Amino acid sequence: MGAITYDIEIPSSIPAAKMFKAVVLDADTLIPKIMPQAVKNVEILEGDGGVGTVKIIHFGDGSQYKSAKHRVDAIDAENLTHSYTIVEGDALAGVLESITYHVKIVQTENGGCICKNRSIYHTKGDVEISEEKIKEGKEKAMQMLKAIEAYLQANPDA
Repeated sequence: MGAITYDIEIPSSIPAAKMFKAVVLDADTLIPKIMPQAVKNVEILEGDGGVGTVKIIHFGDGSQYKSAKHRVDAIDAENLTHSYTIVEGDALAGVLESITYHVKIVQTENGGCICKNRSIYHTKGDVEISEEKIKEGKEKAMQMLKAIEAYLQANPDA
């Protein structure tokens, strides 16, 4: 098994704690609400939302995938970090064992934040993942964060 890692940093005008709440704590209900074409719904299969929780994400009609099962590996609301791993589903495309994501939201001096995301693709055997596929993943992450940012700007009490 190999591993391919990429990092992305996305700046936002939203304060870090508010972005963390939206991106991590409220994501299961917020993302289907603002991006139903991407995510239809999220259901908890086991756990209470904390470490060890297993969820299944049912993707929307705009996605090329049907579903993905993921496990919460770490969550730290004080330090604004979250780690989770996709362990099953067609999003693994038959060539990946899993995909692990490490998210950290960092406050910036201007009152906004930087959303840092490290993605680690654990491949089966010697499978290679193209730069194009990595670029697609980065673009989807950016679209989702920008949609959340726009929602929070339009709904300051959210």
